[in-house]
Amino acid sequence: MDRYVVALTVIAAYDISDDGRRSRVAALLQAHGDRIQKSVFLLDVTADILDDIRARSSAILDLDEDSLYLFRQCGHCWDEVALIGQANKPQRVLYWATW
Repeated sequence: MDRYVVALTVIAAYDISDDGRRSRVAALLQAHGDRIQKSVFLLDVTADILDDIRARSSAILDLDEDSLYLFRQCGHCWDEVALIGQANKPQRVLYWATW
């Protein structure tokens, strides 16, 4: 049976006061996407990876002080993104994997 993995486009933005926690969350997000602003990342992940990011970041963050927003974007919504000035949409790189 073929397995299909659906990639989700997610915008992640954080407000984290502590340098150490901020660095750890940034590294986690950077491992799964592109930094498009200082505290904003564009992720191209599966639902399972997004769940993992949620769990791992929850363990890092001080839930009384820090914020992490994860905005899922539908395909149509992402196609309608407006880019102004120096903004650019990272090129989506598709990989084939077999297992």
